[in-house]
Amino acid sequence: MSYLERALLASVIIGALSGLVGTLVVLRRRTFFAQALTHATFPGAVAAAILGVAVPLGAFGASAVIVGIMSVIQRVHRQGSQVASGIVLAAGFALGLLLQSLHPNLPIQVESFLVGSILTVSTGDIVLAGIVLLVALGVIVGMGKEILFSTFDPSGFRGAGYREWPIELLTLALIAGTVVTAMPAVGAILAIALIAAPAAAARLIARTPTQILVAAPVIGAACGIIGVFLSLALDVAAGPAISLTAAVVFLGALGVRATRRLRWKA
Repeated sequence: MSYLERALLASVIIGALSGLVGTLVVLRRRTFFAQALTHATFPGAVAAAILGVAVPLGAFGASAVIVGIMSVIQRVHRQGSQVASGIVLAAGFALGLLLQSLHPNLPIQVESFLVGSILTVSTGDIVLAGIVLLVALGVIVGMGKEILFSTFDPSGFRGAGYREWPIELLTLALIAGTVVTAMPAVGAILAIALIAAPAAAARLIARTPTQILVAAPVIGAACGIIGVFLSLALDVAAGPAISLTAAVVFLGALGVRATRRLRWKA
């Protein structure tokens, strides 16, 4: 498989995964949490490079610790998820930069963790993304009704005798897995664009949650493919090209939504 074929395959899998899990991020209003997680897994990736272990393993470990820390902070009196996300975002990113400065001779370019390089993703990265995508699909198919119930009517969900924390924990785990698998392709900084933008665009043009869950992965995969070809045509980095493509698609969806409203008013 050539590097271009591998990049296109990675863009489809990671784009679809980001769009699918991004739907949960957007509907459950966890965008700032996902943003914090993308930055806070950076020190885990740097630590893995220092120790000579797989970078995704270090990022997964960091994400598990971060989810725990944020869960504790947001339960503190007069604090909340936004405060916890802001603290973790800044502290995690600063810790990554500190580790980098203490180990300037790392065998891996740390900058690749920040902006990614989908043209150099490995087969292992693609396999990992595929596994996480299958897990996410299984969760959506098996527990989709419960997740949507908890998302749109949390009071009714609790009143029906369900516990909300397993759904929340499962959602956070999927977000963490998506962030880690997207890091090699688009980097820690830009991953949030591929996670949030396709789902937000799908929400603007779709009419039901089911349609959003179907449209968002398709949009995410399309953004990945278009971004790869744009990077080749313009000779620019693929990560920023993919993220900008996702942002443009979101703006286009805003335009479609505005046109619909104008026609309805007319």
